[in-house]
Amino acid sequence: MTGLLVRRAAPTDFAAVARLTVAAYEADGQLKGEHGYGAVLADVAVRTEHGEVLVAVDETGGDVLGAVTFVLPGSRYAELCGPGEAEFRMLAVDPAAQGRGAGEALVRACVARATELGCSAVVICVRGGFAPAAQRLYERLGFVRTPERDWSPLAGVELLGLRLDLTRA
Repeated sequence: MTGLLVRRAAPTDFAAVARLTVAAYEADGQLKGEHGYGAVLADVAVRTEHGEVLVAVDETGGDVLGAVTFVLPGSRYAELCGPGEAEFRMLAVDPAAQGRGAGEALVRACVARATELGCSAVVICVRGGFAPAAQRLYERLGFVRTPERDWSPLAGVELLGLRLDLTRA
């Protein structure tokens, strides 16, 4: 993870974030029959109005390598988080930059932000059968499956709930 900086996205980053997010979801096959979700992923300006969009940037070249949206309960993009919890959504790493630690750096930044805000947990959902590398990362970082939080926004799209307890030392 050396050579990476995680910071809030600036308006000048929005085009790169939109491009890499859609590219990452397409590369994983998650936008087949997606019913407009690509447009949601690409609308970075709206995401910043309802959460914190963080970017992982290559410190030497300044390229945006990945992005994630961090949200709290009651925000437009919150799907699973309840009182005292935080959530992150739309984690994506440019397919050309995968394997450089950007995804892990973004997850760790979300966990740090949740801790800073006094949250008791971070929750996320992942699409069943997709992005196995991301699912291995979440497991390695301590996220645990919470089947009671599984849900389906559309027929054929099964989302699995995961939770990281921040109260454990």
